[in-house]
Amino acid sequence: MNALSKSPPFPQDVLDAAERLAGVAHRTPVHRSTTLDRMIGADVYLKCESFQRAGAFKFRGAYNALSMLDPALRSTGVLTHSSGNHAQALALASSLLGTNATIVMPREASKMKRAAALAYGARIVPCDAIERESVAASIEVSEGLSLIHPYDNRYIIAGQGTSALELLQDIGELDLILVPVGGGGLCSGTCLAAAAIGSKCKVIGVEPEVADDAVRSWREGVVHTLEEVPSTVADGLRTRRIGDLNLAVMRAHLDDMVTVTDSQILEAMRFLWLRMKLVVEPSGAAALSALLAGKILADGKRVGVIVSGGNIDPFNIASLLLD
Repeated sequence: MNALSKSPPFPQDVLDAAERLAGVAHRTPVHRSTTLDRMIGADVYLKCESFQRAGAFKFRGAYNALSMLDPALRSTGVLTHSSGNHAQALALASSLLGTNATIVMPREASKMKRAAALAYGARIVPCDAIERESVAASIEVSEGLSLIHPYDNRYIIAGQGTSALELLQDIGELDLILVPVGGGGLCSGTCLAAAAIGSKCKVIGVEPEVADDAVRSWREGVVHTLEEVPSTVADGLRTRRIGDLNLAVMRAHLDDMVTVTDSQILEAMRFLWLRMKLVVEPSGAAALSALLAGKILADGKRVGVIVSGGNIDPFNIASLLLD
């Protein structure tokens, strides 16, 4: 692993990442809905990372981190552990930058996300979800591969922050930006993006109620690790612990965190699908769910919402939308 990847990230890192990603990552669209604005009583701007390469914001961080890896290490091959979106992102970035990716993936991960990672040329190593970090650590040592951590990595954080950077550049100053939280890569990157351009907007993290390790960690200033992999419909947010680098950034810059239930996440997902015709996965709807559920007071404000991804298994769509 590149030692610099474990050093603290800075706001400037997000600006540097934006330069690397220019012409490689999509500059994703911002969608609006007059119905949504009326429901919330605010001007709501949805940054749709579901239109990003590999279907989620994760491509930003994966490509940035892989670009910053020493070429000699990159040529040997890279490794990560992921339930899906980071797996696809690293697989695609690896194919673009001429290296091989090995992904340690939980057996119960989405079949569609697994298939996509394979299609991009990755090698998949299946394991029990709770063992994915230990299995990856073993492969890192035995095969000499460079670990690209899915969120606890300086350049991953910086790359993820380019989504909010684009939002602020395209829309102008906002009062709030709402971000889903799993391991904390997108949330910490969003905090740094706002700081990088001197934005006064408040950044608020949104986490599933049954996976509240990040909320507790942020409030208490110490990393909490869940004993079991959380059972939430938002499969992209099923992390057991927040990253150390991520927590440090969030403690310094994040304004608030709230939790939402699975039913609230699904209600937001239904709105995005049925009213706005946006294909999103449950994790991608998590931040919006906090607004729709009244967890955040936004009356009269300009609110940005990161819709983080759209990689949903087609076989699950009907049950999720119509349940």
